Amino acid sequence: MTKSIFIASAEPYSGKSIIALGLVNMLLGRAQKISYLKPVINAGPEGQKDSHIETVISHFQLQQTYADACVFTRQEALDLVKEQRNGEMLDTIISRFKAMETSSDFTIVEGSDFAGQATAFEFETNKLIAKNLNAPVILLVSGHHKSIADILQEALNFWQAYQGQDIKVVAVIVNRVQPEHADDIRVLLASQLPETVLASVIPSDKALESPTVGEIFEQLQGKILFGEDLLEGPVDNFVTGAMQVPNFLNYLKENVLIVTPGDRGDIVICSLQANLSSSYPRVAGIVLTAATAPDPPVMHLIEGLQHIVPIMTVDTGTFETTNKVAAVRSRIRPGQHKKIQLAIDTFNRYIDLDVLNKKIVTFHSDAMTPHMFQYQLAQWAKRQKKTIVLPEGNDDRILQAAARLIAQQLVNLILLGDPVEIAASVKRLGIDLNLRQIRIVDPANAPQYEEYVRTLYELRKNKNVTLEMARDLMTDVSYFGTMMVYKGEANGMVSGAVHTTQHTIRPALQFIKTRPGISTVSSVFFMCLSDRVSVFGDCAVNPDPTSEELAEIAISSADNSKRFGIEPRVAMLSYSSGTSGTGADVDKVRKATLIVQEKRPDIKIEGPIQYDAAVDPLVGRQKLPGSTVAGQASVLIFPDLNTGNNTYKAVQRETGALAIGPMLQGLNKPVNDLSRGCTVDDVFNTVIITAIQAQDAVL
Repeated sequence: MTKSIFIASAEPYSGKSIIALGLVNMLLGRAQKISYLKPVINAGPEGQKDSHIETVISHFQLQQTYADACVFTRQEALDLVKEQRNGEMLDTIISRFKAMETSSDFTIVEGSDFAGQATAFEFETNKLIAKNLNAPVILLVSGHHKSIADILQEALNFWQAYQGQDIKVVAVIVNRVQPEHADDIRVLLASQLPETVLASVIPSDKALESPTVGEIFEQLQGKILFGEDLLEGPVDNFVTGAMQVPNFLNYLKENVLIVTPGDRGDIVICSLQANLSSSYPRVAGIVLTAATAPDPPVMHLIEGLQHIVPIMTVDTGTFETTNKVAAVRSRIRPGQHKKIQLAIDTFNRYIDLDVLNKKIVTFHSDAMTPHMFQYQLAQWAKRQKKTIVLPEGNDDRILQAAARLIAQQLVNLILLGDPVEIAASVKRLGIDLNLRQIRIVDPANAPQYEEYVRTLYELRKNKNVTLEMARDLMTDVSYFGTMMVYKGEANGMVSGAVHTTQHTIRPALQFIKTRPGISTVSSVFFMCLSDRVSVFGDCAVNPDPTSEELAEIAISSADNSKRFGIEPRVAMLSYSSGTSGTGADVDKVRKATLIVQEKRPDIKIEGPIQYDAAVDPLVGRQKLPGSTVAGQASVLIFPDLNTGNNTYKAVQRETGALAIGPMLQGLNKPVNDLSRGCTVDDVFNTVIITAIQAQDAVL
């Protein structure tokens, strides 16, 4: 049974980190425990760890230490080979690998980096390790600055070298290819490899290959004057600011780092103004050379600016500084969340995940971990892409989430707002969002505005809504977005980053309305705990539901739990378990449980039941022996909003659980609400859930 994979490259800077991050992300969608092993690492300065190992372990929170993930430094391995102690080296690596394999569902092994002399040694050592671990291999070839013929020849030679040692190769991936050549290389490579080998090509992407401002500043070791919180931006170009301003402006390119003497206040002010102007590309940062800072009036001017760029002073001269900047190579490091996510998105976009999964994964877990849940959501959304409208199109979090959604090709998006303001915000944030790939609509100036006004009037005139009132309401982004959903121009809507819950859902209640047979609109949160995903309802909408409403909430929550891959075992929560307690609140829950059992005998349900008895197997067996729900509940229904809202927030804050939602249930078409304190991740996850709901919409 395949429980491991080996990633091998033949040269440095080929992009192994993209493959490793993408693989871990993919496999965590299938298995609970993934281990990562890099047998031979490059030894940096004393105390400095391998940044790639740290990145993988920390980002995915793998259950292993840094020491577990590496065996030898490059020099240690080379010394053993020189001393003809290859067997000792291999035995040690195999022992570490087998220990990982025993305790893990899957192990990813990464070959060495080729960052030094004796690359022939590394090439042969990687083959030897892969063969002795009996691990199938993914081969990675760099296409950087190479012709199509050279790329193909290198890829085939690489494959033949492993094939000749009877090492199973499951994929050959060519990375950093000129985008215009990608399709040709993919077709030609696939035609010359066996059908059993997946041929994939990843085009070159400056956002991944270019160093960040922070990486360059770290190498320059100067003093940061401004913008210390803006160091994640990419540097795609750099220019020396040593000419007059009119000429200097002609040399500005996208994401440019400007290197200039500190006394050139004219260049500094000009650069900052260009960054604010829609006529010039984004400035990534400014490096002031020769240990000089701008004159006090210039410093005072900069301090008063709202949108600034990172600025650093260094002791070295302009020429030496420029050479240092040119020599910086980018690596994906711990904490570079934007770059890590971009690497994963790139892997998902250009690698056929279904084919790769079938080739390397035979293990499957029935458990639903948070990562499995999120991975599964993304796969579902991709299979039937839906269009989601985001009314708060100029909010920074909305735009950052939109960039991720579009990069992963999960949904089609409509943003409501002023196109000029949205474009300016995208530039200011420095996010990679191609506005040609989304639709931007300004409600008041939209061609469908009058039609929407007339429709709203017809739908609400019996509620005393006049035509003039409808005209005014339709300038409201919540009403306009909801009407887009009603009319079928969008399949769902997500709002609430700026607006209140009532503002978001009122239009939906007025004219999208509830599904047939459902009278109660309610909500659930998907609570991603450390080892499982639970469904909490209703924590956002109904203050004090009746027994009948509580039963409807339970049924809707159970159905949605099953729809999202979580086996529903419903606990109707109360301060009493079983028949031990009495009182109006307990009776309400008991009655609601009986209603569910009568209407839906297929649903496993227990109630009333206390929270500890619902989720703790030991307590569950003690309080309700023989129950199919006690101790293993996956859907927890709270008796009122006060209890539900406080409990979900307490669990979220105290355990660090990710709370995805609230997801509204019961509407004909999906409209979901964000909290005004939402994060980019909250927006991202809620849009995906809305898209999946839209696949089942009935209106």
